[in-house]
Amino acid sequence: MKFTDGYWQLRPGVEALRPRDIDDVVVDGADLLVHAPTAIIDARGDTLNRPVITVRLSSPLPDVVGVRISHHLGGLDRGPHFALASREHDVAIELPEATGKGPATLTAGRLTARVATDGPWGVEMVAPDGRVLTSSMAQSVAVLSTPQGPFVREQLTMGVGETIYGLGERFGTFAKNGQSVDIWNEDGGTASEQAYKNVPFYLSDAGYGLFVAHPERVSFEIGTEVVSRAQFSVAGSELQYYVVYGDTPTEILERYTELTGRPARVPAWSYGLWLSTSFTTSYDEETVTSFVDGMAERDLPLSVFHFDCFWMRRFHWSDFLWDPAMFPDPAGMLARLKARGLRICVWINPYIAQRSHLFAEGRELGYLVTAPDGGVWQWDKWQAGMALVDFTNPEAVAWYQGKLRALLDDGVDCFKTDFGERIPTDVVWHDGSDPQRMHNTYPQLYNKAVFDLLEAERGEGEAVLFARSATAGGQQFPVHWGGDCESTFVAMAESLRGGLSLGMSGFGFWSHDIGGFEGTPDPAVFKRWVAFGLLSSHSRLHGSNSYRVPWAFDDEAVDVTRAFTRLKMSLMPYLGAVGETASSTGVPVMRAMALEFPRDRGVAGLGTQYLLGSSLLVAPVFSAGRRTEVYLPGGTWTHLLTGERVEGRGWRAEEHGFDSLPLYVRPGTVLPVGAVTDTPEYAWADGVVLRLFELPDGYDAVTTVPGGTGAPATFRVVRDGEEVRVSSTDATAAWSVALGALGEPVGSAGGVGEVVVTLGAAG
Repeated sequence: MKFTDGYWQLRPGVEALRPRDIDDVVVDGADLLVHAPTAIIDARGDTLNRPVITVRLSSPLPDVVGVRISHHLGGLDRGPHFALASREHDVAIELPEATGKGPATLTAGRLTARVATDGPWGVEMVAPDGRVLTSSMAQSVAVLSTPQGPFVREQLTMGVGETIYGLGERFGTFAKNGQSVDIWNEDGGTASEQAYKNVPFYLSDAGYGLFVAHPERVSFEIGTEVVSRAQFSVAGSELQYYVVYGDTPTEILERYTELTGRPARVPAWSYGLWLSTSFTTSYDEETVTSFVDGMAERDLPLSVFHFDCFWMRRFHWSDFLWDPAMFPDPAGMLARLKARGLRICVWINPYIAQRSHLFAEGRELGYLVTAPDGGVWQWDKWQAGMALVDFTNPEAVAWYQGKLRALLDDGVDCFKTDFGERIPTDVVWHDGSDPQRMHNTYPQLYNKAVFDLLEAERGEGEAVLFARSATAGGQQFPVHWGGDCESTFVAMAESLRGGLSLGMSGFGFWSHDIGGFEGTPDPAVFKRWVAFGLLSSHSRLHGSNSYRVPWAFDDEAVDVTRAFTRLKMSLMPYLGAVGETASSTGVPVMRAMALEFPRDRGVAGLGTQYLLGSSLLVAPVFSAGRRTEVYLPGGTWTHLLTGERVEGRGWRAEEHGFDSLPLYVRPGTVLPVGAVTDTPEYAWADGVVLRLFELPDGYDAVTTVPGGTGAPATFRVVRDGEEVRVSSTDATAAWSVALGALGEPVGSAGGVGEVVVTLGAAG
């Protein structure tokens, strides 16, 4: 939200109070407390009728400093709040000398907040080397009176060339500089400024992250109201934000996700190809069986079959009962599909249509969100007479989970948790929550209820969702997908920007509808999207009013789908480890170039390619033609499909058919490649080939291959001159070593052992 009219004036009806003086700076436990009058205090009389702004600096974690700006402290706090982690750690506070000259400081880990006490208002966030990361200056903090009510605003400085990323899954320009962003979940597709997953966190390449800890609407002005400032504001009398320091962008994400929650581990089978019925298409068990048979007949590996909305009767969403006309024997059908090695996903949402038998049940039990007059809140958008499950009521959560448990008992393995954005603010919640704060919080409660049930029933590491809406902390309940996009190259690119932006916001796993959702893609769009989709964290074929089986497009689409599905399955020893990293650190599977190469100015704002993990560079082709461009950072990169070695540090024009794309292995990589190509569920270390790419002399590192369905294995790789020694002390199966992308193994070992490779002799 903007409050000023140019540089000098406020907008009509807006009045601002700013800290002008420092009355005192005191230590309050482990916090630093600043009382800042809104005028210079020269005499006792100056304190009369004079508002004071209170600023509290604190630290929940090392390298994290919280700033709370308050006007009036007596407001009613109805919640909800983000669940933030904290742990004991050393916090050092220093006050100025008795003369009152000089700054007061609070140091937490490697981050120091430096507060001016004898001049204009100013708070600087300082790195260990003394560099000022960002600062709040004399005109930055303001308590504002507006025609819409009171607001609190902060403006942090931005340096020359500083680039801002994140703020959730945003589909516009990847760098957020010059954008006005409201953190407010909406069902707006992927082609507008609206977003399903709004996260009040941004990551700056200046060396810090910024998290505004408010689940209600937060308005960001990134270099817009003041072009050299990142501004954020909330309605009310208080504003809480946190500055997160890290030596690298990945360190910032690690600390931020420690604060807000790390992604859960996902099951191995979820990495395989998912096939959907699509949305409004006509389908029954015969249709489903024909799809599964068609995939098998064409040798297309398939891991998950998804039933979209119309597995339930029309006008009955959600009642969680199979349409008896289309699926007369759902338990038998699921058993038949599972006998073929498939996992089953079904579509759900948190809305209860009036025609559903659960509407009367939920109304009688008091489990539906109510209007101010005490009746059930309803409208006719999406479903006739739609009501909303009140997940602030623990009994309603248990009731909803009970309905889903019956589906699990019949053989369903996971749920597509659709919607969660259309949450009204003119309602009353069971626990008394503030409706403004509940709007973005609702999908957290919804997805948590479903994810908790899956973990309880299937076990930790076996729960997975396909979720659409989220906010900060929602990364704990993977996987999320990009929502409703068109079936065009432009939409393919905007989907990628959204996923990379979400990754910069702390979400580890992400997917999208291969081929696009709205409309029917041209075969060229489908084939290009297949390569992109199968080099993503998770891969799903899904559309709106047309099927997405590959043979619906052309024979080449079948071949392309087969090739890239098999490629992904062979990469499971690598992808499984990347997924473990996402769960343990919060660093995403799909990584923006700026996340991995923060000192390369050539990648600033680059949202058309990414790193899959830390070692594979993927540049999807966004056209039917063969020509495309890819940016390669410095070093010798190797194309994974052709073995070509290319010197980086610049843009490169290439030509690729539908069976290829720029897919490069980063220099200095040990890439484990599996022996199985038709399923993600296998013993990943059994028969694994360790492929070595441009290892520098003196290289000494450990590569761990997770177990999959077998035992994990750890390998130490050491290069000394022209000799590379690869050893394992815990491998239980055969493994081998190869050079480059296509080279034959040059040495193998059975379980525990060592392989010595002479680079010169091997060419």
